Amino acid sequence: MMYTSRYDSPVGPLLLAGQDDTLTGLWMEGQKYYPTSPGEEARESKNSPVLQQAERWLDLYFAGKRPTPNELPLSPAGSAFQKEVWNMLLQIPYGEVVTYGALAKQLAARRGTAGMSPQAVGGAVGHNPISIIIPCHRVVGSNGSLTGYAGGLQRKVRLLTHEGVDMERLFVPRRGTAL
Repeated sequence: MMYTSRYDSPVGPLLLAGQDDTLTGLWMEGQKYYPTSPGEEARESKNSPVLQQAERWLDLYFAGKRPTPNELPLSPAGSAFQKEVWNMLLQIPYGEVVTYGALAKQLAARRGTAGMSPQAVGGAVGHNPISIIIPCHRVVGSNGSLTGYAGGLQRKVRLLTHEGVDMERLFVPRRGTAL
């Protein structure tokens, strides 16, 4: 059975979804790829242990603490490639950013290939179904551009600022994706 709950956060309402004992989704209201329905059999519940655990994690995060994603049982649905990229996102430290290009190079090295498309990595990052906890907001363009956040650039700026990221070298592009 799929359970959902709503969480009011400093970046707006969030929808959490869990199945069995794992967290399967966390979306910002109105974000690109926001589910029209997390599942036909989804039922709203404030009593789901995994959703309560995720809400406590979010309470700590937004209170300025540094909970780690490995404190939660995560089970995002996606392709093998997407899951590989999302696992890489879990390694980005709180308050730091990496580029799509750096992730692509790291993935190519892991796979023993000559190269990997930063755009392909960006596509996987953009389809992350567990926002904030799997920190896709910590990925930026190679020139410091904050483009490409499914939750919206204002939310990306708020999350990075919340984490104390030095915003001096980062900028909001005039044109780009997910503006």
